[in-house]
Amino acid sequence: MPALARVLLDSLKAHGAKEIFGIPGDFVLPFFKVIEESNTLPYFTLSHEPAVGFAADAAARYHAGLGVAVVTYGAGAFNLVNPIAGAYAERSPVVVIAGAPGARERTSGLLLHHQSRSIDTQASVFREITCNQAILTDRASAAHDINRVLRSARERSLPVYIELPRDMVGAEVEPAPPLPRRPVDPGALAECGAEIIARLAAAARPVIIVDVEVRRYGIEERVAALARRLTVPVVTTFMGRGLLSRAPDVVLGTYLGVAGDPAITELVESSDAVLLLGVIVSDTNFAISARKIDPRRAMLAIDRAVRISHHHYADIPLDALVEHLIEASPPGAARPMATTVPIHYARGLARDAGQVVPSDIARAINDLFDRHGPMPMTSDMGDCLFTAMEIENTGLAAPGYYAGMGFGVPAGIAVAAIGLRPLVLVGDGAFQMTGFELGNCRRYGLDPIVVLFNNQSWEMLRVFQPESRFNDLDDWHFADVATSLGGHGERVRTRSELYDALESAVGRRGVFSLVEVMLPRGVTSQTLTRFVAGITAARTQMERS
Repeated sequence: MPALARVLLDSLKAHGAKEIFGIPGDFVLPFFKVIEESNTLPYFTLSHEPAVGFAADAAARYHAGLGVAVVTYGAGAFNLVNPIAGAYAERSPVVVIAGAPGARERTSGLLLHHQSRSIDTQASVFREITCNQAILTDRASAAHDINRVLRSARERSLPVYIELPRDMVGAEVEPAPPLPRRPVDPGALAECGAEIIARLAAAARPVIIVDVEVRRYGIEERVAALARRLTVPVVTTFMGRGLLSRAPDVVLGTYLGVAGDPAITELVESSDAVLLLGVIVSDTNFAISARKIDPRRAMLAIDRAVRISHHHYADIPLDALVEHLIEASPPGAARPMATTVPIHYARGLARDAGQVVPSDIARAINDLFDRHGPMPMTSDMGDCLFTAMEIENTGLAAPGYYAGMGFGVPAGIAVAAIGLRPLVLVGDGAFQMTGFELGNCRRYGLDPIVVLFNNQSWEMLRVFQPESRFNDLDDWHFADVATSLGGHGERVRTRSELYDALESAVGRRGVFSLVEVMLPRGVTSQTLTRFVAGITAARTQMERS
């Protein structure tokens, strides 16, 4: 019989994992040895566990499979709590595999190093931010428990937790096949689909809004096919930016409420039938709506359920729903596709000595994509993410709802590790947290391009509270450090320097390129300026009411 560690690795691969991110530690060393010697999945080690979590999250987002984060007990696993909380909030299926003390250690009567309140505290914490868990202490049930947990990660697109005691790594267990997908009630699916189709057919101004689950379940092409069949236009949410980038004929842009394109805002808020596919109904997606979407006109499909007005259909997976709608919908050719003025992404950066401002970066990247083709992107939270809204629609991974900092660089490393060359947008505050993970690129031959927004400030916080001096940061001269980390760094201040630095970065292969853009304090992207105005107005209205 095979060892448990081999069964676990084979099951990860069978469920769609394509690589592992991790940091070794004493309780997980035996498992890392098997990871290395088995060659079942490629592995990448980083420098700090939060980056491991962010990287696994981004990998899951980009290849619509499982992300895998492997860490040691206690000191390693607790460092993963914030990234996994973000993955849970944003519905990303990350598998946490944490080493743990063996049976004899658990019963020794001694407090163990890395232990917090009790031996089981770690598992209790992760139970709050994962949808399923397994502690592999029973040889008879271990393989089944692994498959049970991994099926949950795939079906619900949420993180899961597996605890692997170090004395169980080599335990012989009977392998088990993956569990079958939970069946869908055909009657419930047909009734739900019929109600959606009838509402869309009766509507004068229908619209489809797409969000993260469309990417998580790998159904972007099928959603585009549905939109074409129904002749219904599609917009993304703020969080769903980058979805359907290969279907420009159906995606009109991103809905940002009062911060976005007025024509798209009007299209969504005046619609008499809104189909929300995989949409997280969060404040970042909808808090700045000029007019709230009437729930009586909304059809929401998320987390294996569909809500249509006051009707609720349980156990309806998003991919099954979309497929049924395609098959059951009559062609909508009789109704022309509703259109709006396409959003204009600014181009034509002036190559002059003028100081760069955030929206200049968007213009420069649009020009770059025109010359060399689009690149997949990752972004941290802050004005860099709002600037991304001014860039031509392309693949994007970012913490748009959870809004934690530190995601962008590790996520970019993960995208490079899965075989793509990413463009990373990150602010100086977030770079201080995880930017030095770029030093790991040299070992793996990864060459992401990182655009660092350096205004020596937590600028997005400043726009909400400009009087506070605690938002000021020092100048760390990040570009000067790039060489010692194994990459190439360049600091730019003018639009001409920005143009040249980006052009050189595209041609530079084999090492990461860091373009540190010096920005004036107090100047934000046009999108963030509108977003802040909308949030401020909404808060003022709420306080008055």
